[in-house]
Amino acid sequence: MLKKFEQSFRKALLKFLLLISKQKKNELQLPSITPNTKVLFVRLNRIGDALISTPLIDLVKLKTGCKIFVLADQKNHFVFSNNPNIDKVFIFEKGVRGFISVLKFIQEQQIDIIVDLHDDVSSTVSYLFALAKVKYKFGLRKSNSEIYSHTVLRINSSREHVIDRILKLSELFNIHYDKDEIKIGYYPKTENLIEARKIIEQKFSNKRFLLGINISAGSDARFWGTENYKSLFELVKNYDINILLFSDLKDYQKAKSIDDKFIYPLSKDFDKFASGVLQVDLLFSPDTSAIHIASINRIPVFGLYVKYNTEDMIWTPYNTDFDCIITEEASLKNIKVEQVTNKFIPFLEKHLYAQRSTKL
Repeated sequence: MLKKFEQSFRKALLKFLLLISKQKKNELQLPSITPNTKVLFVRLNRIGDALISTPLIDLVKLKTGCKIFVLADQKNHFVFSNNPNIDKVFIFEKGVRGFISVLKFIQEQQIDIIVDLHDDVSSTVSYLFALAKVKYKFGLRKSNSEIYSHTVLRINSSREHVIDRILKLSELFNIHYDKDEIKIGYYPKTENLIEARKIIEQKFSNKRFLLGINISAGSDARFWGTENYKSLFELVKNYDINILLFSDLKDYQKAKSIDDKFIYPLSKDFDKFASGVLQVDLLFSPDTSAIHIASINRIPVFGLYVKYNTEDMIWTPYNTDFDCIITEEASLKNIKVEQVTNKFIPFLEKHLYAQRSTKL
Protein backbone atom coordinates (compact mmCIF):
# COMPACT_ATOMS: atom_id res chain seq x y z
CA MET A 1 0.00 0.00 0.00
CA LEU A 2 2.82 2.37 0.96
CA LYS A 3 4.70 1.57 -2.23
CA LYS A 4 1.64 2.35 -4.39
CA PHE A 5 1.22 5.67 -2.57
CA GLU A 6 4.90 6.48 -3.17
CA GLN A 7 4.61 5.68 -6.88
CA SER A 8 1.48 7.83 -7.20
CA PHE A 9 3.18 10.70 -5.36
CA ARG A 10 6.26 10.50 -7.59
CA LYS A 11 4.10 10.58 -10.75
CA ALA A 12 2.10 13.54 -9.44
CA LEU A 13 5.26 15.42 -8.49
CA LEU A 14 6.79 14.79 -11.91
CA LYS A 15 3.65 16.09 -13.66
CA PHE A 16 3.77 19.21 -11.49
CA LEU A 17 7.44 19.82 -12.25
CA LEU A 18 6.87 19.29 -15.96
CA LEU A 19 4.03 21.82 -15.86
CA ILE A 20 6.22 24.39 -14.10
CA SER A 21 9.08 23.76 -16.51
CA LYS A 22 6.80 24.18 -19.48
CA GLN A 23 5.56 27.54 -18.19
CA LYS A 24 9.10 28.79 -17.60
CA LYS A 25 10.62 27.46 -20.79
CA ASN A 26 11.96 30.04 -23.25
CA GLU A 27 12.84 29.71 -26.90
CA LEU A 28 16.64 29.95 -26.78
CA GLN A 29 19.32 29.98 -29.41
CA LEU A 30 21.78 27.13 -29.06
CA PRO A 31 24.83 28.25 -27.07
CA SER A 32 28.28 28.75 -28.53
CA ILE A 33 30.60 26.08 -27.10
CA THR A 34 34.11 27.22 -26.14
CA PRO A 35 36.92 25.63 -24.09
CA ASN A 36 35.53 27.54 -21.08
CA THR A 37 32.01 26.12 -21.44
CA LYS A 38 31.12 23.75 -18.60
CA VAL A 39 28.96 20.76 -19.59
CA LEU A 40 27.49 18.25 -17.15
CA PHE A 41 26.51 14.88 -18.65
CA VAL A 42 24.07 12.84 -16.57
CA ARG A 43 24.11 9.03 -16.78
CA LEU A 44 22.88 6.91 -13.88
CA ASN A 45 22.14 3.14 -13.63
CA ARG A 46 24.44 0.32 -14.75
CA ILE A 47 27.85 -0.27 -16.30
CA GLY A 48 26.52 -0.88 -19.80
CA ASP A 49 24.48 2.33 -19.65
CA ALA A 50 27.63 4.27 -18.83
CA LEU A 51 29.71 2.60 -21.56
CA ILE A 52 27.28 3.39 -24.37
CA SER A 53 27.29 7.05 -23.27
CA THR A 54 31.04 7.51 -23.60
CA PRO A 55 31.25 7.98 -27.40
CA LEU A 56 29.24 11.21 -27.18
CA ILE A 57 31.30 12.50 -24.23
CA ASP A 58 34.58 11.85 -26.04
CA LEU A 59 33.23 13.38 -29.25
CA VAL A 60 32.13 16.60 -27.53
CA LYS A 61 35.52 16.96 -25.85
CA LEU A 62 37.40 16.26 -29.09
CA LYS A 63 35.38 18.68 -31.20
CA THR A 64 34.86 21.55 -28.73
CA GLY A 65 37.53 21.28 -26.01
CA CYS A 66 34.96 22.28 -23.38
CA LYS A 67 35.16 21.35 -19.70
CA ILE A 68 33.29 18.10 -19.07
CA PHE A 69 31.69 16.90 -15.86
CA VAL A 70 29.74 13.66 -15.37
CA LEU A 71 27.02 12.84 -12.85
CA ALA A 72 27.22 9.08 -12.44
CA ASP A 73 25.82 6.31 -10.25
CA GLN A 74 27.37 4.24 -7.47
CA LYS A 75 27.08 1.28 -9.87
CA ASN A 76 28.82 2.85 -12.88
CA HIS A 77 30.99 5.85 -11.89
CA PHE A 78 34.25 3.89 -12.38
CA VAL A 79 33.53 3.68 -16.12
CA PHE A 80 34.23 7.43 -16.32
CA SER A 81 36.93 7.74 -13.66
CA ASN A 82 40.05 7.20 -15.83
CA ASN A 83 38.73 9.02 -18.91
CA PRO A 84 41.19 11.82 -19.87
CA ASN A 85 38.34 13.71 -21.55
CA ILE A 86 36.41 14.12 -18.28
CA ASP A 87 37.40 16.84 -15.83
CA LYS A 88 35.36 15.63 -12.87
CA VAL A 89 32.99 12.79 -11.95
CA PHE A 90 30.32 13.43 -9.31
CA ILE A 91 28.62 10.38 -7.78
CA PHE A 92 24.87 10.65 -7.23
CA GLU A 93 23.51 9.51 -3.89
CA LYS A 94 19.84 8.59 -3.61
CA GLY A 95 17.49 10.57 -1.39
CA VAL A 96 16.82 14.22 -0.66
CA ARG A 97 20.37 14.81 0.54
CA GLY A 98 21.70 13.47 -2.75
CA PHE A 99 19.51 15.83 -4.76
CA ILE A 100 20.60 18.80 -2.70
CA SER A 101 24.27 17.84 -3.13
CA VAL A 102 23.92 17.65 -6.92
CA LEU A 103 22.06 20.97 -7.16
CA LYS A 104 24.72 22.56 -4.98
CA PHE A 105 27.48 21.08 -7.16
CA ILE A 106 25.83 22.48 -10.30
CA GLN A 107 25.62 25.93 -8.73
CA GLU A 108 29.17 25.92 -7.33
CA GLN A 109 30.70 24.75 -10.61
CA GLN A 110 28.60 27.25 -12.59
CA ILE A 111 27.54 24.60 -15.09
CA ASP A 112 26.46 26.09 -18.44
CA ILE A 113 24.78 23.05 -20.00
CA ILE A 114 23.36 19.82 -18.56
CA VAL A 115 22.80 16.87 -20.87
CA ASP A 116 20.46 13.94 -20.20
CA LEU A 117 22.13 10.86 -21.70
CA HIS A 118 19.23 8.54 -20.82
CA ASP A 119 17.54 6.94 -23.80
CA ASP A 120 14.28 6.60 -21.86
CA VAL A 121 12.50 8.70 -19.24
CA SER A 122 14.03 8.65 -15.76
CA SER A 123 11.93 10.18 -12.99
CA THR A 124 15.05 10.90 -10.93
CA VAL A 125 16.76 12.70 -13.80
CA SER A 126 13.55 14.55 -14.69
CA TYR A 127 13.31 15.94 -11.13
CA LEU A 128 16.93 17.00 -11.28
CA PHE A 129 16.60 18.77 -14.63
CA ALA A 130 13.40 20.51 -13.60
CA LEU A 131 15.00 21.87 -10.42
CA ALA A 132 18.50 22.68 -11.71
CA LYS A 133 19.13 26.39 -12.29
CA VAL A 134 20.88 25.96 -15.62
CA LYS A 135 20.01 27.91 -18.76
CA TYR A 136 20.68 25.16 -21.28
CA LYS A 137 19.26 21.66 -20.78
CA PHE A 138 19.71 19.11 -23.57
CA GLY A 139 17.88 15.81 -24.07
CA LEU A 140 16.26 13.42 -26.51
CA ARG A 141 12.66 14.16 -27.44
CA LYS A 142 10.58 12.09 -25.02
CA SER A 143 7.45 12.43 -22.89
CA ASN A 144 9.35 14.67 -20.45
CA SER A 145 10.59 17.08 -23.13
CA GLU A 146 9.25 20.10 -21.21
CA ILE A 147 12.20 19.93 -18.82
CA TYR A 148 14.74 20.61 -21.60
CA SER A 149 15.61 23.89 -23.28
CA HIS A 150 16.57 21.99 -26.45
CA THR A 151 15.81 18.50 -27.77
CA VAL A 152 16.62 16.33 -30.77
CA LEU A 153 14.63 13.53 -32.32
CA ARG A 154 14.87 10.19 -30.51
CA ILE A 155 15.38 7.89 -33.49
CA ASN A 156 13.62 4.53 -33.74
CA SER A 157 14.86 2.20 -30.99
CA SER A 158 13.83 -0.93 -32.86
CA ARG A 159 16.02 -0.12 -35.88
CA GLU A 160 18.80 2.16 -34.64
CA HIS A 161 21.72 1.31 -32.37
CA VAL A 162 21.51 2.80 -28.86
CA ILE A 163 24.85 4.58 -29.40
CA ASP A 164 23.51 6.23 -32.56
CA ARG A 165 20.43 7.33 -30.61
CA ILE A 166 22.56 9.03 -27.97
CA LEU A 167 24.89 10.51 -30.60
CA LYS A 168 21.91 12.45 -31.98
CA LEU A 169 22.57 14.84 -29.10
CA SER A 170 25.76 15.91 -30.93
CA GLU A 171 23.51 18.01 -33.17
CA LEU A 172 22.86 20.35 -30.23
CA PHE A 173 26.63 20.94 -30.05
CA ASN A 174 26.74 21.54 -33.82
CA ILE A 175 29.11 18.60 -34.19
CA HIS A 176 29.59 16.51 -37.33
CA TYR A 177 31.41 13.19 -37.24
CA ASP A 178 32.27 10.07 -39.21
CA LYS A 179 30.69 6.92 -37.79
CA ASP A 180 33.91 5.01 -38.42
CA GLU A 181 35.69 7.12 -35.78
CA ILE A 182 33.15 6.26 -33.06
CA LYS A 183 34.02 3.76 -30.34
CA ILE A 184 33.46 3.15 -26.64
CA GLY A 185 35.46 5.60 -24.52
CA TYR A 186 36.75 3.39 -21.75
CA TYR A 187 40.38 3.77 -20.65
CA PRO A 188 41.84 0.99 -18.47
CA LYS A 189 44.66 1.82 -16.08
CA THR A 190 48.09 1.10 -17.52
CA GLU A 191 49.09 -1.07 -14.57
CA ASN A 192 46.04 -3.29 -15.06
CA LEU A 193 46.78 -3.75 -18.76
CA ILE A 194 50.38 -4.70 -17.96
CA GLU A 195 49.20 -7.14 -15.29
CA ALA A 196 46.68 -8.70 -17.70
CA ARG A 197 49.43 -9.37 -20.26
CA LYS A 198 51.66 -10.91 -17.58
CA ILE A 199 48.86 -13.21 -16.41
CA ILE A 200 48.28 -14.48 -19.94
CA GLU A 201 52.00 -14.96 -20.62
CA GLN A 202 52.34 -16.99 -17.42
CA LYS A 203 49.21 -19.01 -18.12
CA PHE A 204 50.08 -19.98 -21.68
CA SER A 205 53.60 -20.99 -22.71
CA ASN A 206 52.69 -20.84 -26.41
CA LYS A 207 51.34 -17.67 -27.96
CA ARG A 208 48.26 -18.75 -29.91
CA PHE A 209 44.86 -17.40 -30.90
CA LEU A 210 43.18 -16.42 -27.62
CA LEU A 211 39.46 -17.10 -27.18
CA GLY A 212 37.75 -15.43 -24.24
CA ILE A 213 34.55 -17.01 -22.91
CA ASN A 214 32.67 -14.90 -20.39
CA ILE A 215 29.92 -16.77 -18.50
CA SER A 216 28.60 -13.98 -16.28
CA ALA A 217 26.05 -11.25 -16.92
CA GLY A 218 24.00 -8.86 -14.82
CA SER A 219 21.26 -11.37 -14.02
CA ASP A 220 20.85 -15.13 -13.57
CA ALA A 221 18.46 -15.10 -16.54
CA ARG A 222 21.48 -14.55 -18.77
CA PHE A 223 23.50 -17.47 -17.41
CA TRP A 224 23.44 -20.09 -20.15
CA GLY A 225 24.01 -23.09 -17.87
CA THR A 226 27.01 -25.02 -16.55
CA GLU A 227 26.49 -28.07 -18.74
CA ASN A 228 26.11 -25.93 -21.84
CA TYR A 229 29.39 -24.16 -21.19
CA LYS A 230 31.11 -27.47 -20.48
CA SER A 231 29.98 -28.75 -23.87
CA LEU A 232 31.19 -25.58 -25.56
CA PHE A 233 34.59 -25.86 -23.86
CA GLU A 234 35.05 -29.47 -24.92
CA LEU A 235 34.30 -28.52 -28.51
CA VAL A 236 36.64 -25.52 -28.76
CA LYS A 237 39.50 -27.46 -27.11
CA ASN A 238 39.77 -29.36 -30.40
CA TYR A 239 41.22 -26.23 -31.98
CA ASP A 240 44.83 -25.09 -31.67
CA ILE A 241 43.95 -22.12 -29.49
CA ASN A 242 44.24 -20.80 -25.93
CA ILE A 243 41.10 -20.25 -23.88
CA LEU A 244 40.36 -17.83 -21.03
CA LEU A 245 37.26 -18.20 -18.90
CA PHE A 246 35.94 -14.92 -17.48
CA SER A 247 33.52 -14.86 -14.59
CA ASP A 248 32.08 -12.64 -11.91
CA LEU A 249 32.96 -13.48 -8.30
CA LYS A 250 29.40 -14.64 -7.66
CA ASP A 251 29.77 -17.25 -10.40
CA TYR A 252 33.16 -18.59 -9.31
CA GLN A 253 31.88 -22.05 -8.34
CA LYS A 254 30.13 -22.33 -11.71
CA ALA A 255 33.33 -21.33 -13.51
CA LYS A 256 35.35 -23.80 -11.46
CA SER A 257 33.00 -26.64 -12.37
CA ILE A 258 33.20 -25.74 -16.07
CA ASP A 259 37.02 -25.78 -16.25
CA ASP A 260 39.17 -24.42 -13.43
CA LYS A 261 42.40 -24.49 -15.50
CA PHE A 262 41.30 -21.66 -17.76
CA ILE A 263 39.82 -19.16 -15.26
CA TYR A 264 41.11 -15.60 -15.54
CA PRO A 265 41.79 -14.18 -12.02
CA LEU A 266 38.52 -12.98 -10.52
CA SER A 267 38.24 -9.49 -9.08
CA LYS A 268 35.69 -6.97 -7.85
CA ASP A 269 37.60 -4.38 -9.86
CA PHE A 270 35.86 -3.94 -13.22
CA ASP A 271 39.01 -2.38 -14.68
CA LYS A 272 41.00 -5.57 -14.08
CA PHE A 273 38.27 -7.60 -15.79
CA ALA A 274 38.14 -5.18 -18.74
CA SER A 275 41.92 -5.24 -19.07
CA GLY A 276 41.78 -9.02 -19.44
CA VAL A 277 38.98 -8.90 -22.03
CA LEU A 278 41.04 -6.48 -24.14
CA GLN A 279 43.77 -9.14 -24.55
CA VAL A 280 41.64 -11.75 -26.34
CA ASP A 281 41.35 -12.29 -30.09
CA LEU A 282 37.66 -13.22 -29.95
CA LEU A 283 35.05 -12.96 -27.20
CA PHE A 284 32.03 -15.13 -26.43
CA SER A 285 29.71 -13.42 -23.93
CA PRO A 286 26.11 -13.01 -22.71
CA ASP A 287 27.02 -9.69 -21.07
CA THR A 288 26.81 -6.43 -23.01
CA SER A 289 29.36 -4.67 -20.78
CA ALA A 290 32.04 -7.18 -21.80
CA ILE A 291 30.87 -6.95 -25.41
CA HIS A 292 31.25 -3.16 -25.44
CA ILE A 293 34.71 -3.40 -23.87
CA ALA A 294 35.80 -5.81 -26.62
CA SER A 295 34.59 -3.35 -29.26
CA ILE A 296 37.19 -0.78 -28.11
CA ASN A 297 39.86 -2.87 -29.87
CA ARG A 298 37.45 -4.10 -32.57
CA ILE A 299 37.71 -7.61 -31.08
CA PRO A 300 35.17 -9.90 -32.82
CA VAL A 301 32.28 -10.84 -30.53
CA PHE A 302 29.75 -13.66 -30.39
CA GLY A 303 26.87 -12.79 -28.06
CA LEU A 304 23.97 -14.52 -26.33
CA TYR A 305 21.00 -12.17 -25.96
CA VAL A 306 17.71 -12.19 -24.09
CA LYS A 307 15.27 -10.00 -25.99
CA TYR A 308 12.22 -10.47 -23.82
CA ASN A 309 9.09 -8.34 -24.14
CA THR A 310 10.80 -5.52 -26.00
CA GLU A 311 11.04 -4.21 -29.55
CA ASP A 312 14.31 -2.38 -28.90
CA MET A 313 17.36 -3.28 -30.95
CA ILE A 314 19.82 -5.44 -29.01
CA TRP A 315 22.98 -3.75 -27.72
CA THR A 316 25.46 -5.06 -30.24
CA PRO A 317 29.14 -4.04 -30.24
CA TYR A 318 29.70 -0.88 -32.28
CA ASN A 319 31.82 -0.96 -35.45
CA THR A 320 32.88 -4.53 -34.64
CA ASP A 321 32.43 -7.88 -36.40
CA PHE A 322 29.67 -9.68 -34.60
CA ASP A 323 27.29 -12.63 -34.56
CA CYS A 324 24.84 -13.86 -31.96
CA ILE A 325 21.99 -16.03 -30.80
CA ILE A 326 18.85 -14.21 -29.63
CA THR A 327 16.00 -15.63 -27.58
CA GLU A 328 12.68 -13.87 -27.03
CA GLU A 329 12.11 -15.94 -23.89
CA ALA A 330 12.81 -14.56 -20.42
CA SER A 331 16.13 -16.41 -20.05
CA LEU A 332 18.86 -18.24 -21.97
CA LYS A 333 18.10 -21.63 -20.43
CA ASN A 334 16.25 -23.09 -23.44
CA ILE A 335 18.94 -22.23 -25.99
CA LYS A 336 20.43 -25.55 -27.10
CA VAL A 337 24.15 -26.17 -27.44
CA GLU A 338 23.66 -27.11 -31.10
CA GLN A 339 21.97 -23.77 -31.84
CA VAL A 340 24.99 -21.95 -30.49
CA THR A 341 27.75 -24.10 -31.95
CA ASN A 342 26.16 -24.14 -35.42
CA LYS A 343 26.70 -20.39 -35.60
CA PHE A 344 29.64 -19.90 -33.26
CA ILE A 345 32.07 -22.48 -34.69
CA PRO A 346 32.02 -20.98 -38.23
CA PHE A 347 32.47 -17.53 -36.64
CA LEU A 348 35.44 -18.79 -34.62
CA GLU A 349 37.01 -20.54 -37.61
CA LYS A 350 36.66 -17.45 -39.79
CA HIS A 351 38.68 -15.32 -37.40
CA LEU A 352 41.09 -18.07 -36.38
CA TYR A 353 42.04 -18.88 -39.98
CA ALA A 354 42.08 -15.19 -40.96
CA GLN A 355 44.63 -14.47 -38.24
CA ARG A 356 46.79 -17.40 -39.32
CA SER A 357 46.72 -16.36 -42.97
CA THR A 358 47.95 -12.86 -42.08
CA LYS A 359 50.94 -14.37 -40.24
CA LEU A 360 52.03 -16.56 -43.18
